Amino acid sequence: MPNVSRKKQKPRKKSTTTRKTGSLKGKSPSRLIDARIKQLDDWRGKMLSRLRALIKQADPKVVEEWKWRGVPVWSHDGIICTGETYKNVVKMTFAKGAALADPSGLFNSSLEGNTRRAIDFHEGEKIDEQGLKALIRAAVALNTSRAPAPAPARTRAVSTR
Repeated sequence: MPNVSRKKQKPRKKSTTTRKTGSLKGKSPSRLIDARIKQLDDWRGKMLSRLRALIKQADPKVVEEWKWRGVPVWSHDGIICTGETYKNVVKMTFAKGAALADPSGLFNSSLEGNTRRAIDFHEGEKIDEQGLKALIRAAVALNTSRAPAPAPARTRAVSTR
């Protein structure tokens, strides 16, 4: 086999997960979400803040998480929804949205998939607060109905001699 020399690779620079909010080390997900809202400083920050408040009203036991390099996530026995911010839209994606009834017709994005559904909020749009809270509660109910049951207690086999 011929002697093939390999180029030395330059060491990679450590990447940071956030650029404007600083280091993530030691910050709680709730504080990271606070920082994201403050960082946006426009209608998107206000919208994300309002959606967050509605999620907490609908499910006081909700757990806030920070995943995928900067996406706010709300969970209760599984992911309920995410709060993504883009230039022209704040997107609220429900992880199991396709399995939820949507009597208020809030889902308006990601309608073609088999699992997720999303709601795109644009600048100046009014939120159907009651409909959204009902959708959040339905997502929590779906998650809790599918939560794994506690493992049954193990019993020792008794021999009968």
